[in-house]
Amino acid sequence: MTVIHSLPLLFGKKATTPIAFIKAMVLAYQKYGMDPASALRKAQIPPKLLLDAKARVTATQMEQMSALAMQELDDEALGWFSRKLPWGSYGMLCRASLSSPDLGIALKRWCRHHRLLTDDVILSLDVSSNVATISLQENRDLGEMREFCHVTLFRYMLGYACWLIDSRIQLQDVMFAFDKPDHAEIYPRLFSGQTSFNAGQSAMHFDARYLQLPLLRDEAMLQSMLRQAILLTVLPYRRDKLLVQGIRKQLHNDLGLTAEELAEKLHMSVRTLYRHLQEEGFSIQQLKNDVRQKKAMECLARTSKPIKQIAFETGFKNEKSFSRAFKNWVGTTPQNYRAQAREDAGLKD
Repeated sequence: MTVIHSLPLLFGKKATTPIAFIKAMVLAYQKYGMDPASALRKAQIPPKLLLDAKARVTATQMEQMSALAMQELDDEALGWFSRKLPWGSYGMLCRASLSSPDLGIALKRWCRHHRLLTDDVILSLDVSSNVATISLQENRDLGEMREFCHVTLFRYMLGYACWLIDSRIQLQDVMFAFDKPDHAEIYPRLFSGQTSFNAGQSAMHFDARYLQLPLLRDEAMLQSMLRQAILLTVLPYRRDKLLVQGIRKQLHNDLGLTAEELAEKLHMSVRTLYRHLQEEGFSIQQLKNDVRQKKAMECLARTSKPIKQIAFETGFKNEKSFSRAFKNWVGTTPQNYRAQAREDAGLKD
């Protein structure tokens, strides 16, 4: 399945992928009594590199090695489980969840159908206090393959979920039930949010609102993605559909926030904030105007506050400038809008 074997764990041409992940695949060859020499040669990974715990390979080498291993071993799980997951197993999971109405249902189906493939590990999706949690319960000692298995399964689910909704999913944190590895410095490139180790259970946490987003893919798109997964599921998504909602919420509480203050509240740099907004086709000023307009319309329709007060509360220096802006937004004056709103509601002055 291309979604899986074209899923390198790190990106770019720089050799930053830990050799530990390559060694985990070599262990799979040993498990099945097969020689990894050909795969290592085709991926241009010298065998002596396996002896250096600090060695790194490129994302391309990682992708080539995993693709060759999965096909040669006919096991998309690369030896993790008590039985092989034949070629196409994870493609089946994609198809089984593709018809879901939203991401939450899709991920629940993924977890449920993954259990049909193996019960050596159990993937689960739970929601509590507006936080979604994807957890991994290990029912079989994975030994030296443990880290690679946990990391890769989370990368599979996260990459596919982002592709389904065409949005980056910002993790709040990710925790792993194994000791902190010597190459822990690469984890921020694998997962957003804070990473911790030695947890009771491996899990990822993110805003549950992502689960409500509808799927934007169909069978034809899936077929294309399976052929070119490195372009559609591996490259990290930059667009985050909850970002604009978050900015609007902050501005609703305080219209005077600057870009620097917004970035700080959203836990990102100003440069990243502007880049995300550009990708979404918005500007801070545009979002401020949207919030001003919505607040003004709500106040005019639902309260008896003087227009001068509403002007001040929505960030205008005087009633005149507010009225001019409101007419540009809605096509009528605040007074006329209020009168029409009261009439529509059956109210009398």
